[in-house]
Amino acid sequence: MFDKIELFVEKSLFSSRWLIAPLYVGLMGALIILLIKFIQKFYIITDTFLTMKSTDVMLGILGLVDIVLVSNLLLIIIFSGYENFVSKIDFVQGHVDKPDWMGKVDYAALKIKVIGSIVAISSIELLKLFINVQNGKLQSGEISSETVYALVIIHMVFVTSGVFFAVMERIMHPAHLLHHDETDKTKNEH
Repeated sequence: MFDKIELFVEKSLFSSRWLIAPLYVGLMGALIILLIKFIQKFYIITDTFLTMKSTDVMLGILGLVDIVLVSNLLLIIIFSGYENFVSKIDFVQGHVDKPDWMGKVDYAALKIKVIGSIVAISSIELLKLFINVQNGKLQSGEISSETVYALVIIHMVFVTSGVFFAVMERIMHPAHLLHHDETDKTKNEH
């Protein structure tokens, strides 16, 4: 009797992983939103770039890069999250376009990739802010010095968090990371 109840509970718990599958489908929808936003920004840049100042063109392109980085981050989260928590994606086994990292990014590596992407996105936002400051928007009052300081501090928190995540991973799983380093060296030798 208790064995049957235990088996039912364990099957139910294991099957509950499918409850998060719709969340990954929702993230695919977010990719569509980002694609539409990218097309919109790209259209604005291409429609007006001849009359724009070069710094405004750079800011527009940095905005496009920002969208691409967020999209890449979402794709990594979708693929690795689904494979780590829901089910392996059998469809891509042996597929010529399967990304090399797919199926190899565990939860720990995913955290490092996410924080690395956040730092990269934050860097681009900070660069856009510095370009605006250079264009005199700080003197004109469009951007306050407090905003600049706050964003620099926030960026440094992201960088520091990333370093702490990486150090904690190295401490917690030195053999795992060493194995990845040796695999990378072996690939580079061939």
